Parts: sequence; C-alpha cells; structure tokens
Amino acid sequence: MSSSGVEMSLDDTEYSMKPAEELPLTDDCHHYQGKHEVPWDIQKYFAQRYSIFSLYDYGVYMTDDAWFGVTPEPVANQVAHDMYGTDQKKHILIDVFGGAGGNSIAFALSERWSRVISIERDPSTLACAQNNAKVYGIAPGLITAQTWQLVLQCQILFIIMAKDKKKNADAKKAKKAEKAAKQANKGEKKAKNKAAKVEGSDAEDVDLDEVLEEYRRQQEQFLKITETVIDAPPRARAASTLMASPHDSNTLLLFGGEYFNGSLAQFFNDLNIYNINRDEWRCVTSPNAPLPRSGHAWTRAGNPNHVYLFGGEFSSPKQGTFHHYSDFWRLEPATREWTKIETKGKDKSPSARSGHRMTYWKQYIILFGGFQDTSNQTKYLSDLWIFDTVNFVWHSPQLPPAQLKPDARSSFTLLPHEQGAVLYGGYSRVKATVNVKQKGNKGPSQAQRNVLIPKVHEDCFFLRISQPATDANPNTPPVVRWEKRKKPANAPNPTRAGATMAWHKGRGILFGGVHDVEASEEGMDSEFFNQLFAWNIERNRFMPLGLRKPRQQKKAAAEPRGGRRGRAQANEDELLRQLAALETGASLDDADEIELAKKEEERDDDKPAREMPVTMEPPHVRFNAQLAIQDDVLYIYGGTFEKGDREFTFDDLYAIDLGKLDGCKEIFSRPVEDWIESDDEDEDDEDEDEEDEEDEDEEETGQQLYTPSKRKKKQDEISEASSEPSSEPSTPSEDDETETAATSVDDGLPHPRPFESRREFFVRTSAEWQEILMTSLRWKNIQPETLAIKEIKAKAFELSEEKWWDCREEIVALEEEQEAAGIQEVVSLAERGDAASGGGARRR
Repeated sequence: MSSSGVEMSLDDTEYSMKPAEELPLTDDCHHYQGKHEVPWDIQKYFAQRYSIFSLYDYGVYMTDDAWFGVTPEPVANQVAHDMYGTDQKKHILIDVFGGAGGNSIAFALSERWSRVISIERDPSTLACAQNNAKVYGIAPGLITAQTWQLVLQCQILFIIMAKDKKKNADAKKAKKAEKAAKQANKGEKKAKNKAAKVEGSDAEDVDLDEVLEEYRRQQEQFLKITETVIDAPPRARAASTLMASPHDSNTLLLFGGEYFNGSLAQFFNDLNIYNINRDEWRCVTSPNAPLPRSGHAWTRAGNPNHVYLFGGEFSSPKQGTFHHYSDFWRLEPATREWTKIETKGKDKSPSARSGHRMTYWKQYIILFGGFQDTSNQTKYLSDLWIFDTVNFVWHSPQLPPAQLKPDARSSFTLLPHEQGAVLYGGYSRVKATVNVKQKGNKGPSQAQRNVLIPKVHEDCFFLRISQPATDANPNTPPVVRWEKRKKPANAPNPTRAGATMAWHKGRGILFGGVHDVEASEEGMDSEFFNQLFAWNIERNRFMPLGLRKPRQQKKAAAEPRGGRRGRAQANEDELLRQLAALETGASLDDADEIELAKKEEERDDDKPAREMPVTMEPPHVRFNAQLAIQDDVLYIYGGTFEKGDREFTFDDLYAIDLGKLDGCKEIFSRPVEDWIESDDEDEDDEDEDEEDEEDEDEEETGQQLYTPSKRKKKQDEISEASSEPSSEPSTPSEDDETETAATSVDDGLPHPRPFESRREFFVRTSAEWQEILMTSLRWKNIQPETLAIKEIKAKAFELSEEKWWDCREEIVALEEEQEAAGIQEVVSLAERGDAASGGGARRR
C-alpha cells in the first residue's frame, strides 16, 4: 500500500471532485458473526478480526478478498502517526490502494489531513470501505471522475518500508502479483498438503446432500443393532451430548459431536455406552440411527424407557456449507434401538436448528430456542414447542402478545421442574444503538447506528404448565405461561457463556464457561473457568462447590462415630439396608439385621479394577463441557479451550462425588490432538512463534495449556471462593434482596445437622417426615390409611432426602467452619442411649 501527498487545491476546475451517491453493500460484502459462517481459507484471519478492526462487532463489512490484504488497525495507526509529522503544506492525502479502508480510516482519525482520498477499483470493496468509515464516525463521500488524473500529478511522499522508491515500487508490484497468484492457489495447495494427514479430505468442498446420502447407504448395510466393546474411549468431540441412562444407574450415554482440527471437520453419529462399574466403553451400530451431527439436544422422558433427540447441524469437511436438521428421534436405552418420529403437515413441528435445549414434564417433551444459519446471518429463535409422547403430536402454544417471555437465545440452561421447567442464561447477538462520532465539512458531529453485539443472558424464567382437562380432546395442548423470576443470588461473576449445567435433586450443577474481555492487539482476550456451582432452583441462589481433601481415619473400625468421611461407606451400606427395610415392611430398628443382596456387574476375573488417579483440582478450564449426573456423581466430558487463534477439544472424562466432594477422579485423559495449520498460516505466525519460544518449556500444546503458576492461582481462588458460603451477588439489585433473604431453615421442616448422613438424618426425623407426608396427602384429599406402611415410609424417606440435598451447600459450609475449629461431628446426647449419665459428662 502506498500513500501520496499533494499541494494542489481540490477546488481547481481541472480536478473538480463532487461526491456521488453512496454505494450499496453487495452480496460480496460480509459481516461474519461466527466461525461457522466463515470460509475455511480466511478462518485464521477471522480469529484476528478485532486486531484488524477493533470495532468489528459494530457492523464492519469486508469482502472475502479484503481479509488477505487489509492492514491491521495497530499497524495502520502507526503509519498514520509516522505521516503526522510530514510537510504541513501537504494537506491532502491519497490512499492509492484503499481496500476495505484500514489505512484511510486511521489517516482520517489522525485529523492531520483536510482530505483523505481512498482509491479502490472493486465496487464491493469500496462499498465496504464507505460502510466501515461510518462505523468509525467518518463521513465518507464517493468520487467517480478525474481521480486517476489527479494521482498522476501527485508527488510520492511516503511508502511503507521504502528505501529506493523506484526499486521498491517495482518489487512491490511483483510481490503483489506473486501474492495474488498464491492466494488463487491457496485452497488447492492446502487440500493437497493435508490429504495425507486427514482421511477423507477433498480437493474441493463437497455436496452435503451427496455426503448425507452416502451416510444413509452405509448405515443401511448394518443388518441389526450391534454392541461392541471398544479398547479405548471414543475419539475426542465437541458439541456432543452426554446423559445418565434413565434405564439403569450404571451407564452413561454419549452421542454425536464434531471434531475440528483447524483444517477439516468430522462429524459423528455413533452411540457410545460407558459402563461405570466395569470401566468399559461399548459402541452401538444400528441400521436406523440419526445421521452425523453436532449441536443437537436430547432429554429423557417422564418414564425411564425413552430418550428423545431433535435437530443439530452438519457441515462439509472444510465448513464451507452447513445443514441444519429438523428430524426427531426416540431412543430406547434398554434395547439401544432408534426410532424416527414422523409428524405430518407443514409448521406442525419445530424448524431446523442447533443450540436449542430440551427437557421433560410428565408426558411432554419441552423444546425452546436455538439458532439457524442463513447465507447472510445467524437467526436466534425464541419459539416454544411441546411434544405429547402419548398422542405423538407437537404443540406450539400461542401466547398472548403482551405476555412476558424469554428473548431469542441459544446455549442456555433448561431444567425440569415439578410444575414445568426453568430457563436460565444463554447467548445471542442483539441489536443495539451506539453513538458514533462523524467528521463532516462542518466539524465533528454525533450520529447513531444500529449494530449487532454479543449478549450473555443472565435472566431466569419459569415455564408453568397445566395439563388439559381429563375429558378434553386428545390433541388439546397443555396450558403454558412464562413467568420471569428474580435474578439468581450469588450468580457466577463475571458472567460467562458456555457454562453448562446438569439437573440434580432440585439443583442445577454448573461448570466452566468463558468470559470475553475487551479486544487487544492480539484479538479478543478471553478468561476461562473451571469452577463448580450449585444453583438451588427453589431458592434461586448459587453456591460454590469446592473440593476438599478427605481426612485420614485412624480408628474408623473401632469407633463407629470417628469422623464423617471415614464412615462414608458404612453410611451408604446402612442407607441401603434402610431402603431394603422399607421395601420389605420391616421396622427401622430391624434394618441392621437385613442382609444386602447386591447385584454385581459381570467382571472378568483376569481384569483387575483399574486404579484411577484422584486430584483435588477440578478439570482444566474450558467451556461447553458435557455434564451428566448418575447416582449422585457428576461426570464431566470434553469441552473446548482457545489459545490465540487455536481451538482445542479436550479428550477426557472426570467424576466428582457431589455428596462427598472429596476429589476429582480422572476416568481417562488423553493429550489433545495437534492443530493443523496451512503453509500460509505458518508463514504468518513466524513472528508469533519467535515470541512464544521463551514460553515453550512452560506451555506445550496437548500437554499443558496454561502454566503451573496460573493453575495454582486459579485453584487458590476456587478454594477461597469455596470457603465463603455466601459470596456477594454479581450485581446487587432490589430483585435479589428477596431471594437472598430466604434460607432453607425458614421452611419449618426438619433440618440436617453437620456431618449427618442421609440415613442418620432420616432415622432421627422419620416420625416428623411421616407426619408431614400424611398432612400433605390429606390436603390432596388422599387418605393416608389407603397406603401401606412401607409406602408411607418410602415416600417419607424421599422427602427427607430432598431436604438433605436442598441445603447441602449450607451444611457443607458449616462443616468446614467446625472442622477448622477442630470439631469433627456434632452429637445430640439427648438422643443417645447414654444420655442419662448426667450433666457432668456434658461439662467435661
């Protein structure tokens, strides 16, 4: 790029220049909003968009060719600074190769020149430059005549990196021609170079319909459902779905996902089963299964026999084109059989989408939100759909226009509730009006412009659902109503996107996320998290969950009350005996005499149990991890981490016992695969690689994604946060005050004590819970006498267990305080058999 300075006046008749009408943006002008929209050969430059234009999110447009030649904003600002001190007699500057306006905007913003003229041959690129100038508050014009004649009269004043002007100009022309040829062959060269590394790569992007049809043909070759034991866990993948099997308490279900290595994307449709007790992975193949996809959603049904899946997306290997699914599937976890559910009629089912969420309520499946990719933009959705699993029909409830409802969004949380569902958070891009500074002939002025900006939602809604009357038509939809809740108290701060949540005992367990910080010269800076939170849905309050080291028990066998964690296994056995007593109708006092008939999984005698490492640190920081909770144990699978313009997909699985929080068990963890770069990317990254050589010993791709010092600092922050049970809310407001005022003690129900197991809590309060249950039944016009004693005790135990989990985080905080003071457990002497020994013993 070269720039020229002239001493002539623009008012000369020979060079009269009058602004023409504004050029409209053409189909070649793009404002990409996400990597999934960007052609593969400019994805690296898109990752650096905030270095190119710091106001990119405010509506900057560029043609695809402009990405390769645009001057980054810090460089353009330096050039403008160097030009500032030139001969003050020269007050007009001409940017001969204007492009998308990078240098011209910097020159204009320096306020050194009375006029800045940007010359560009391509109308689409020039239209982008005009648009971008407005984004930066500059009033552009368009000159269509006598421009090149003016240039011929100009005196060359400044050329970047110029020593010998004529020699440098010739060399620059040759270099530009060489670069143009190189860009023209870039796609073919990149594909050929990667063909040996990535299976299935093509010289050109492929036809999606043909690819999907080939998948269908291959799938039809399977004659029956086959379940095969695999030697290693499935390949790493992002945007997959993980679920605790609703059929049994010993398996996890993993389906779909995608893996992108920087060059090609691969999508999966394999159903993988993880057997927890046997530490064994199995892969299921079927002649009838959903096609490969990612970004889909699934949920269990109200009964434990079915899982429902909807939508998702698929792309060509180079992500040049995308396809969204609108198909609906049902999986039977017991038989591993997929069934496609067909609905008749247009607009009788949800449209194709990704990033939506699903949950269940009674006989209904609830679906909300998501996004759709079009050729020009990403459209976020706010429609609500409810599927009746009995009558096999979709309902789209018509809500009153004035009724408050959630904004369009994706990647949010949707959890089940006994009266409907609860929605929290999410991500979208919303329209906003910003003030921009314009520079016109009459001086600077203020103007407003509509732009799309990212938004991380922090609001919370309750979806109240009522079933239709029993004598209503089978196709009658349920009655629904959105109710906005107060903002949750003590929400994670700062706000974060990609923080996933799983439902557990009336709570939402949240992990990870990413918070985008303001742009720097290197691009958008992001802060990643690996903190755990529990969101109590009823009390609408977040509590941090911290891992705690188990204490060594010296006299666990000799002293039954010697330490909470040492008695964990004994308490679980007693709890099983308690449940067995309730099932057989025996009294609680006879529970210890019942022998447990434990159902052991088949295990090979020659295959000893594998010792899994346990650490007191949570998994590596990440976002969009998949969570599942089976038998009170949280499982964390995969997720994504970004470093610079590289994106890493984790290949690991961890387990955390939510009742004990006594460490993070590593089920498996494999190094992340290398990020594949093109030759052009390697050349562009030479300077960056030289800077990173100093840190090479500390940070190695696939081994350690952040330094030990940062890891220790992050863990210290987590430990400090975990030790404070009532951290301050992220943004105090009047709405939060009501939420924070209520605690679990205020409900008038029996309350657990520190160090008290679920079994101990129920034994101590069994009579109270049975009375509470019978009172509740009478309010519902149900006579308790119609129930068997064992049914009443079993339901009373469920109520007590719900209460135990409801206030678990508060009790843990009390336990930590008492342990710090040297108290290992709290005992009520009035409830012990030796209570008659007198008060002297208590004083001692």
